[in-house]
Amino acid sequence: MPDDFSFPVESGHVMLFARAVGDDNPVYRDPEHAASTEVQGPIAPPTFVQASYHWDPNASYPRPGRPWRGSAAGPTGLPPGETSSSGRGLHAEQRYIYHRSLKVGETLTVRRRPGETWQKQGRRGGSLTFSEEISDFYNHAGELVVTATSVAVITGRAVDP
Repeated sequence: MPDDFSFPVESGHVMLFARAVGDDNPVYRDPEHAASTEVQGPIAPPTFVQASYHWDPNASYPRPGRPWRGSAAGPTGLPPGETSSSGRGLHAEQRYIYHRSLKVGETLTVRRRPGETWQKQGRRGGSLTFSEEISDFYNHAGELVVTATSVAVITGRAVDP
């Protein structure tokens, strides 16, 4: 599991995230409007904690000088002849438990821990191994704000197209 890291819930990032997911609720972008609501100030939309990935120092997103396996049909960035086992894995599920709304202006610390692991038999890819990674998001006071559970599945062998 990666080390703990922190990320800011910034107003500009929240606005851009809301636009990207097509949610034009003014509670995400208009402080005056948000102050008049039950949340009493701007908040982040559901699933915003996924944007913490951009602050994760161990994330596998493309970085200069580091090979990666892209998701496009073109070059992967890996050296010629080098392969990746990621062709057998996929993101299977994502769940969130919100203990309260994410407030714009706060900084959250992410702590990851393993969850359950289980196996099933697949029809085309042989055995399927499912595993959970649980990310707990805490505010500066140490209060749990969001719990996110990611489920990955790895097939026993690559699936034929």
